Amino acid sequence: MKKIRIALVGTDSLRGKEIKSVLEQKRFPLTSIEFYDPDVKEEYSKLTDFAGEPKVIHHLDERYLEGLDLVFLAAKPAVNARVARKVKGFTSKLIDINETFNDNPRVPLIVAGINDHLLTDEINLVANPHPVTVFLAHILTLVSQGNSINKVVSFILQPASAYDESGMNELANQSISLLNFETPRQKTFPSQWAFNLISCLEEVDHFGFSPLERRIVQELKRVTGNPQLPLFISLIQAPVFHTYSIMSYFEVTKEMEIEEIERIFKESPYFQVEKPKPSQPVSAITVAGKDEIFIGQVKKEPEYPQHFWLWIVADNLTRGSALNAYEVALKWFGGSTTHGTKE
Repeated sequence: MKKIRIALVGTDSLRGKEIKSVLEQKRFPLTSIEFYDPDVKEEYSKLTDFAGEPKVIHHLDERYLEGLDLVFLAAKPAVNARVARKVKGFTSKLIDINETFNDNPRVPLIVAGINDHLLTDEINLVANPHPVTVFLAHILTLVSQGNSINKVVSFILQPASAYDESGMNELANQSISLLNFETPRQKTFPSQWAFNLISCLEEVDHFGFSPLERRIVQELKRVTGNPQLPLFISLIQAPVFHTYSIMSYFEVTKEMEIEEIERIFKESPYFQVEKPKPSQPVSAITVAGKDEIFIGQVKKEPEYPQHFWLWIVADNLTRGSALNAYEVALKWFGGSTTHGTKE
């Protein structure tokens, strides 16, 4: 794989910081990397570092992106859309890691190792799916090998980092206020999130589902290439900072023993299977910052041998965003990926 020239737009966003860290830690083959942020007004007024060297975060001017090989879009959706529109005539490849183009049917949604065969030289823009789409796409693909899925029901606990820095700051501030017996303030969220569970923070449709719940289902159907996918999900806002926790119920056509279910995940480098321990359960605390999708408790219904439950926990900023984008970039530019990245 030849070394390439890279830019990161939205350097100081949560996903921007994470992709920068991954590119550095995994030693992505690059000749140069430049950093841009729309909030920077004066040149040399903001610095970052990469591979031990100080780097300037430049003011965003799309003209400077001409001639680059790859641009990661990690800024706010309006900024990402503007950049994509203005560099349309350039030869640069763009990877959207902030879900700007996920609703656009003309922009491929790519999960590395699942549908990255769609990457071609003719395409210049692809999108990173929602983290839940990344996690469940890997799980559904493995479970459906040699089996057919009749139904999947997933209850998804969503962290504050899904709302970037503002979400995390508000959860922290609300928690501090409540511990000090003060009334918590709501700015990002319409109601108290700290020490609370909320079924929905968005307007719902006539059937009670939020736009995000509908979008994740549609993304999974696109990524898996299965428009008839029998998937039902419900999002719950949880008072945690990082990682999605998912309890999924599967109905399949062929009986699977618990050991067989665990084995198919153990054989995949994307997963880490951990037997549940009361002293160290698979949880948001133990999984935050990890590269793999963790499978904890596997439960099987004794009266219904073709039905089982999976407890799934994975970090939305690592495997759900930056690592997927990193592996997509490697695949797109002809490099070899070490899926799961268990280093």
